[in-house]
Amino acid sequence: MYPVICQLGPLTIYSYGLMLAVAVIVCGYLLARDANKEGIATDVIYDFIFLAVLSGIIGARVFFIVLHWDFYAHTPIEIIMVQNGGLSWQGGLVLGSLAGLWFVRKKGLPLTKILDLIAPYLALGQAIGRLGCFLNGCCFGKPVVWGIYFPVHDAHLHPTQLYCAFGLLMLFFVLKYLRRVPHIPGSIFVYYLMFASVLRFMVEFVRDDHLLVIAGLSIYQIVCIFIFLVAIYVYTRLKSHPRT
Repeated sequence: MYPVICQLGPLTIYSYGLMLAVAVIVCGYLLARDANKEGIATDVIYDFIFLAVLSGIIGARVFFIVLHWDFYAHTPIEIIMVQNGGLSWQGGLVLGSLAGLWFVRKKGLPLTKILDLIAPYLALGQAIGRLGCFLNGCCFGKPVVWGIYFPVHDAHLHPTQLYCAFGLLMLFFVLKYLRRVPHIPGSIFVYYLMFASVLRFMVEFVRDDHLLVIAGLSIYQIVCIFIFLVAIYVYTRLKSHPRT
């Protein structure tokens, strides 16, 4: 794999950080373009993206550190080494969503419209980010003879990063299509929560970078179940009380 893309003097370009930056730039541009078509000012969307992304990264990092505290307690310098990987989608989703919700309420923006706008690009951004995981060698899978050879682990492993990237890319296209057809306002974001959590739940069975905790399930799978159930509940509420 290629954890380091290149080195320009004292500046090191890490593949993980580079792909995160690409995800933010690409998805931010496309989201702002779509929002502009809906009559939402571009500068408002960029402010929203900045707050949501920053909060999401913090939430994702904190949740990951909490789940791997034994490691970080002995090597605290690694806490700030985000370029080495170590972001949890679930933690990022929670804090990023809370920050985004606060911003939407503060600006008086239409909540369900904003949620449906960002949903496809959450999937696309994750897909791009997973390519960074693949290049970095983190979020790796279990050993399998036909797997991809990861030099950093000296083993042939399930390319779980690519499984996620492909699934999330397909989800992006599905959500983009669903936005163009008649739908319940807010349902596109709910579909994202449902399918992204199912995808992560399934991929977890062949990941090998964490401990199983309850009934053979990882903590990430348990959180995915919770997110899925919340999404089902929200969907039933949207169907009963559609809103804008």
